[in-house]
Amino acid sequence: MKELFITATDTDAGKTFVSCALIYALSQQVNSLTKRQCKVAAFKPVSAGCELVKEQLINEDAKLLSEFANCGQSIQNINPIAFEEAIAPHIAAKKHNKKITITEISKYYQSVKAAAKSVDVDYILTEGAGGWRLPLGSSSQESKSDSSNYQFLSDFAIAEQHQVILIVNMKLGCLNHALLTFETIKADGLTCIGWVANCASEISMSNLNENIDELEQLLPIPKIAQFNFIADVDEQGNKISFIDKIKQVASKINLAPIVS
Repeated sequence: MKELFITATDTDAGKTFVSCALIYALSQQVNSLTKRQCKVAAFKPVSAGCELVKEQLINEDAKLLSEFANCGQSIQNINPIAFEEAIAPHIAAKKHNKKITITEISKYYQSVKAAAKSVDVDYILTEGAGGWRLPLGSSSQESKSDSSNYQFLSDFAIAEQHQVILIVNMKLGCLNHALLTFETIKADGLTCIGWVANCASEISMSNLNENIDELEQLLPIPKIAQFNFIADVDEQGNKISFIDKIKQVASKINLAPIVS
């Protein structure tokens, strides 16, 4: 069972869209040993920005992940820590007198992992929140000036020794953001196995191709996909659904660095 962590250069970089596309693409593979369609589980440990539905907080990103993961997971299993406010998770937690800790996240992840093993899951894909160094807050009651107890979501990926896929939000400043994020992942002792150029904005960045070429030279890992903007309506006026978009981009992903 392979364990993957999806991170990005910043927030709103398209992590959920890319994660759904990766889950779909992986689930279409055939396990070479069992000769069956691959099973993919999803995990989004922390979310902020949820809707209260029948007394349960439902995050739209987690809901989408649940629609593509093929292991019968509940949204609560996929996304155990959720806050209604669409703000930084650790600030939302503080408003509710709660703390988010790596210990808590790991406990939930072990439940996902145990269930995954029981049904012979091939991949567990964890979607991060924000960028690589998403703050979770201090794990103790110590003074704010004591940073030794401060935790980040990246600490979870480090603890679990996940392989990492980096999504680069193709916009002005992305070269710096991508290189700094990659270097930090490497310094944290993890392997970043590939990156995705996400060009999801309707208005493309200036010199997009030149920037992608530059990143292909600067990042010593393969670009596994480039996702371009897809309108909600095609040239004939037909609506393009989310699943149609996912199927369209999933077929263009180079899965070799993941499945090898």
